[in-house]
Amino acid sequence: MATTANLPQSSSGRQYHIGCGPGDVHPNILLVGDPARAHRIGKYFTTASAPICHREYVTISGHYRDLPISVMATGMGPDNTEIAIVEIMQLVATPTFVRVGTSGALQDHINIGDLVISSGAIRMENTSTAYVPEGYPAMAHPQVLLALLESASQRGAKFHVGLTATGSGFYGAQGRHVPGFPPRRPEILDELARVGACNFEMEASCLFTLANLAGARAGCVCGAIAQRRANQFVDDATKDALEKLSIEVGLDALTLIARMDAKRGNAAHWLPSMGM
Repeated sequence: MATTANLPQSSSGRQYHIGCGPGDVHPNILLVGDPARAHRIGKYFTTASAPICHREYVTISGHYRDLPISVMATGMGPDNTEIAIVEIMQLVATPTFVRVGTSGALQDHINIGDLVISSGAIRMENTSTAYVPEGYPAMAHPQVLLALLESASQRGAKFHVGLTATGSGFYGAQGRHVPGFPPRRPEILDELARVGACNFEMEASCLFTLANLAGARAGCVCGAIAQRRANQFVDDATKDALEKLSIEVGLDALTLIARMDAKRGNAAHWLPSMGM
């Protein structure tokens, strides 16, 4: 938590990129890519703060069902996620992160409009390799994973749980064929499907890796807005409904985690026998 010479801050003491200072960010945090999604989540809050907008980062704090929650939009990609996690950790000792995002489905049985809850992530981005070796596992925290599963089930969502592939970009890194920009690994979708990856996105593995390093908890729920191998994309109405569902699953998961924490008391770990 201590500031070092290598950690830049503004003259006001706020974190250099996210623009937040002490007290601006609650320990329960939703992470999204799209700034517009952060504003939509802010509408669920009571006593919501004025948005803190700095560079591409947007942060709103408030209460949802009496639980203090912050949402931060980071923009796209693992590099933006790294900055957010590192700077948040200077302000909050033990945060719980839930990423609410979108992704492309890789398995034939996962349809557009379904949710994917990540048990872990395949680290195809290289931002996290600045901290850990290539073979280091990027895993969701088990308590966050279980809370997301319970939340999705309670809302009657169609969801899948499994591995997420995290790329460092949207086009070439995900094997997209764009005129003039041939991907180096055009077979990447079939390869990932063969090894059981459920979906493709750009943030989860960096989030999981850095959260684990810092002793924080993290999980991820993504709506499937594309069926990548079938080359199908979501329509606007389905996308809006899916975003709403993903947001509500993420919010409810944070409230479940708070209840699980209350049940475990001073125990090191929450166990199902303790109840929710």
